[in-house]
Amino acid sequence: MQLSLQSFTTMVQNAAAVMQGACAQALDLTVGSVLRAVLEASASIALWMQWLILQVLSMTRLSTSSGADVDSFVGDWSLTRQAAVAATGSVTFSRFAATGTALIVPGAQVKTLDGTQTFSVTTDTTNSLWNAGQGGYLVPAGVTSATVPVQAVNVGTQGNVAAGTIGLMASAVSGLDAVMNATAFTNGVDAQSDASLKLSFQGYIASLARGTPDAITYAAQSVQQGLSVVIAENTDTSGAYRPGWFVVTVDDGTGNPPSSLLSAVTTAVQAYRAVGTVAAVQGPTLTTANVNVALTLAAGAVRTTVDGLVGPAVTAYINGLGIGATLPYTRLAQVIYDAAPGQIADIPTLSINGLAASLTVGASGVIRAGTVTVA
Repeated sequence: MQLSLQSFTTMVQNAAAVMQGACAQALDLTVGSVLRAVLEASASIALWMQWLILQVLSMTRLSTSSGADVDSFVGDWSLTRQAAVAATGSVTFSRFAATGTALIVPGAQVKTLDGTQTFSVTTDTTNSLWNAGQGGYLVPAGVTSATVPVQAVNVGTQGNVAAGTIGLMASAVSGLDAVMNATAFTNGVDAQSDASLKLSFQGYIASLARGTPDAITYAAQSVQQGLSVVIAENTDTSGAYRPGWFVVTVDDGTGNPPSSLLSAVTTAVQAYRAVGTVAAVQGPTLTTANVNVALTLAAGAVRTTVDGLVGPAVTAYINGLGIGATLPYTRLAQVIYDAAPGQIADIPTLSINGLAASLTVGASGVIRAGTVTVA
């Protein structure tokens, strides 16, 4: 039922009409009269109570709630707001003289050049420099640089920094002189917004019929924000036909999700799969797209400005492709033109991995940007 709202003036007029209709003689309702003052005072209280009713209605309906009220509403169904995700990536430590060994231990910190964002070195036992005995990344004599993984100390999108912006060593590392990130960090995510949480609640309700593709997708995406999920039915991880099996391919935006994430998604999917079925969870098959583009600039365009716009635009477009998506050759050209409107006259050379053709991947593949050369 739609609530009928009244303004202050309408309340006073309605009250005056009712009182006048109940009296045999004319009432003095002029401005300043005692009766007019009583009616206006009553209307003010009624207006305040109307506002309180609206506040209660907005807080008790999910569609009009905000903040803590959204959390309390969905909390009755054991649904919680997804936490922010810290950005991750790699940095390269380097040195001027490589006469001795150097050890980079997990927890060592680096910062952006403006000092606003801090990143901490994390453990990766698959890294060729990892030394279990030393408990860190051992850089041998004769080696001038070492690339190790790091994670933002501050969670959320604030950790998504551009390439080349990390350049300060917040922790002293003996034998190493400088640090730099060759690629941008893009997988940091803020805490789930109200709008996103409301959509998750709708997905939760739709997923109550478990064992369906929507339910499996919901289960996987509930593990962490920003996940892309593709389900292949009646197939195994090799791509062979296998009735009763289904494969869930998950990507966190990097093209190479960590084993801890895949394990968490596996646990979530197992709680939603139908009895008698077998589920497998895997990361996508990563294909790197190296782009080479030569530009003919329009009159008055500045080369450094255009190059600085085109490179990040191409990288962002490629890194935004979903699982199984093709990198269209002609669409990439449009992205380049759109990056610097009116400043590019022609694109005489454009290649993806050395070919003037679209780059395709399989159903469980994903394309991520490699080297983008603009000249």
